[in-house]
Amino acid sequence: MSTMKIKVKEKNGIVKAKVLISHPMFTYIQAKKRSTEAKFITHITAKVEDKVVYSLSSSQFLSKNPLIKFKFHGKKAEVLNLTWKDSTGESVTESKKIK
Repeated sequence: MSTMKIKVKEKNGIVKAKVLISHPMFTYIQAKKRSTEAKFITHITAKVEDKVVYSLSSSQFLSKNPLIKFKFHGKKAEVLNLTWKDSTGESVTESKKIK
């Protein structure tokens, strides 16, 4: 099962987010060699309440277990909801309170 480690800290109205996603990220070439299906993250979306603060569309170029860093305007005690979807249709959502 794939998981995420999320760290979010606010300073002077700017929130810094670091997200480590545990994911195998098999490209089409790697999958063919292993006789399995390709599996890589295609979309990452971060929201605070209903506002999108970060959005990424990707392909098989991301490394295994990618580390994503981004900044946005926010406040302490708000909740960051991060969702990723992969090429097999799997989707994971996790939340973290801003410190």
